[in-house]
Amino acid sequence: MTKKPNYARLIISLLFDAIGMLSFVIPGVGEFSDIIWAPISYWLLTRMYAGKIGQISGIVSFVEEVLPGLDFIPTFTLTWLYDTYLHKT
Repeated sequence: MTKKPNYARLIISLLFDAIGMLSFVIPGVGEFSDIIWAPISYWLLTRMYAGKIGQISGIVSFVEEVLPGLDFIPTFTLTWLYDTYLHKT
C-alpha cells in the first residue's frame, strides 16, 4: 500500500533539483556553486525525510553535487518517488 502523495513536497523537490542543476546553466560558476549547494542539499534532504531515507538520500545528493557531471540526477524527486510509492511504512 502506498502513502497519499504529498504534492507540496514534490513541488519543493522539483524546485531543489532545479537549483542543483543551475550549475549547468552558468558557465564557469557551476563547480563553485556545487561546493556550496552540496552541504545545503544534504541538510535539506535530512530535514525533509526522517530516518534512513533522509540520511542516505542526503549522502547521495552530497556526493552527486560534489562530483562533476552528475548534477542531472534529480535526487530530491527520486527520494520523493521512493518515499511515496516504494517505501513500506
